[in-house]
Amino acid sequence: MVEYEHTPVSLDGKRAVVVGGTSGIGQAIALGFAHEGADVIATSRDEEKVDETAAEIEAIGANTARVTCDVTDADSLDEVRETAVDAFGGIDVVVASQGAISRASVLEIDDDEWDFVTSVALDGVRAVTQAFAPAMNEDGSIVNISSLAARLSMANLPAYSAAKGGVEAFTRASAKELAPEIRVNAIAPGFVITPQNAETYADGTEKRTRIDERTPLGRVAEREEIVGAAIYLASDASSYVTGEVVTVDGGFADSAF
Repeated sequence: MVEYEHTPVSLDGKRAVVVGGTSGIGQAIALGFAHEGADVIATSRDEEKVDETAAEIEAIGANTARVTCDVTDADSLDEVRETAVDAFGGIDVVVASQGAISRASVLEIDDDEWDFVTSVALDGVRAVTQAFAPAMNEDGSIVNISSLAARLSMANLPAYSAAKGGVEAFTRASAKELAPEIRVNAIAPGFVITPQNAETYADGTEKRTRIDERTPLGRVAEREEIVGAAIYLASDASSYVTGEVVTVDGGFADSAF
């Protein structure tokens, strides 16, 4: 018999920080990590949401800590890092899931809107990487959350699309520079129902109907369906994966023809 061994997809013993982890996809990832055996800090600017998500993580049986942060404030990211190191003894996984969006056309978007979106969605990824990478353990994993908007043309989302395109380029660049100690990858979700957009993607709306018709799997995703990709990239099962963007979109991006 041929000897066979592989690394399972497991987060047992991992210590994770999910920035933007108290709502939407980020919160689903934080709770998914906890279910899979990781200790998790889910952080955002909202103290109440931080407390609520921490309580859910504790109810699952994982360890956590309560700390807020703003990705536009380097000192607050440093505080999260130090809190995680004090609470867990180290950091193995960091997810950058903070988000900002502005719906305005290319010719109408103003400086304030552009700067708001890019400072959070793109500059925030750089800030998270710079704050946490030096403190991460070897064989660490950074997972950045991108979007199909980085790849597809979407009207009235110029700042968001540009920011997410930058996230993917930054992911590839930082993967090269941080290797071999730290792997850096990204996830590009397609259309995902979250509490923030549930009304927009509700059954029967024109937008939902168009998305369902174009998507080979015939539907939008629940946010929990993005979690599996994050768990894989955070786990040692992906030990030879870096600089990649994993698309989770039900086939939407490749269904134009």
